[in-house]
Amino acid sequence: MEIKSTFIDGCFVIKPRVFSDERGSFFESFNQKIFEEITGLKIDFVQDNQSVSKRGVLRGLHFQTGKYEQAKLVRAVKGEVLDVVVDLRPNSKTYKEHFSIVLNDHNNFQLFVPRGFAHGFITLSESAIFNYKCDNYYHKSSESGIIYNDPELAIDWKLDVSEIQLSEKDKKLLCFKDLEN
Repeated sequence: MEIKSTFIDGCFVIKPRVFSDERGSFFESFNQKIFEEITGLKIDFVQDNQSVSKRGVLRGLHFQTGKYEQAKLVRAVKGEVLDVVVDLRPNSKTYKEHFSIVLNDHNNFQLFVPRGFAHGFITLSESAIFNYKCDNYYHKSSESGIIYNDPELAIDWKLDVSEIQLSEKDKKLLCFKDLEN
C-alpha cells in the first residue's frame, strides 16, 4: 500500500498493491498499522456506509459539526466517481480550498478525508457503488452541508449541470459564506 499526501494537510490518497492473475485480483484495502506509521494519525473506524448511485447523482457536500465531526476513508467499489473535499478548518492554510480525485474500480485508489472537511462525490459512470469508513457515528442533528455549485468554491464536477441529480435535501444546502454567517 502506498500513501501519498495531497496539497491539503491531513488528506491522503491511498494506492493499494493489486495482485492479479488469470483468476482475478486481490488487494488489501486498509491496514491500520501501515496507515498510522505513514500518516502519524490514529484512526478508529466505527461505521461503514455504502451507497449505490446512477450517473449524474451528486451526493454532498456534507459534513458533521462539533463532537460529531467525521474522518472518512472513501473508495469506489464499482464504477467511477469524482470525489471532492473542501477544507473547513479556519486555521488551515488551505481553508476553503478543495481537492478532487477520480476514484474507480480500476485504479482502486482511496481518499482519506480528515475531520473538518466537507465531502461529496458525483457518479461519472453509468452507476457506482461507493463505500466509506467513518471514525464517528452519524448524528442527524449535527449534519450540515454546502451547496455543490457554490460560486466561491467553483468546483468543476466534470458533468454538464443538466446531468446532475440532487436529493431534495442537497438542493436546499447553503453557500459557504451563508454558513459562516
